[in-house]
Amino acid sequence: MARPSVADERREQIIDATLRTISERGISGTTLDRIADTAGMSRGHVRHFAGNRDRLLLDAARAFYADETGSPAILPSGVDDLEGALDFLFGEEFASSSAENAIVLAFVELARTDQDIAATLAAAYGSTRSRLAACIAAAKPAASPAAREAAAQGVLTAALGNVFIGDFDRDPARTSLTRTAVDALLAAL
Repeated sequence: MARPSVADERREQIIDATLRTISERGISGTTLDRIADTAGMSRGHVRHFAGNRDRLLLDAARAFYADETGSPAILPSGVDDLEGALDFLFGEEFASSSAENAIVLAFVELARTDQDIAATLAAAYGSTRSRLAACIAAAKPAASPAAREAAAQGVLTAALGNVFIGDFDRDPARTSLTRTAVDALLAAL
């Protein structure tokens, strides 16, 4: 097996540094100089291996929202049933306030003015909604396609809302209450 090139290793290092910088400083505080400092490189090396800031932010968003297969997604590629999807979306790792949440919020902010970032987020969330609808279809085959799509949207927005609210609402019951609401939604199908 061929060893990754130095350029590929550097790009990965720079993208990791970009995501760390975003989580610590937000989008407006993510400059090429700060990314270079975090990566332990010069600004010139960052530009050489990753291009300008806009290109680097897009590449970082694509990397952040890629599953193990490289496809845009929120759910890990191994999640293939409804219970697994719900366990992930309402599990401690996804539902807790973390550096990843700061990155998500930063990309959401950037998506308002950058169409390429918006398309990246739309692809990841759309793919996740479709996967949820497929999981719901397998678990609730009698439900209409429209009801499954609506339920998938409800599950996704409940999960994301729970995460974002967690940034300021530290109620330990918040996630279990949201999961109970989602379970009731799905039971109604």
